[in-house]
Amino acid sequence: MDFTATDTAQLIGISIRSVNTIYLKIRQRIAQNCELESPLQGSVEVDESYFGAQRVKGKRGRGAYGKTIVFGVLKRQGKVYTEIVPDCSKVTLQAIIRGHVASDTVIHSDGWRGYD
Repeated sequence: MDFTATDTAQLIGISIRSVNTIYLKIRQRIAQNCELESPLQGSVEVDESYFGAQRVKGKRGRGAYGKTIVFGVLKRQGKVYTEIVPDCSKVTLQAIIRGHVASDTVIHSDGWRGYD
């Protein structure tokens, strides 16, 4: 079921503010649980994708204007970690990889030098 805070407040008879506080605590516990399962290990794939307008005049590819960059780490046959990043620099991507992937993990990529 999909309940909004307003629907939940009306259903159980408490204020919307209280429901929002409860929802926030539930989201925080989910995030804590997800952090316990990090880092990913075994065999993972890394890649970035660009989301936004279909075609904007100007530079294409990694430097395209107006695109949102999403970096992802996929554990084969398992979990996925994604993060919106400001750029695809080596420093940015390696910081995410080091923070979410165990050091003895085999990493598969498209060979871009930012992953080295």
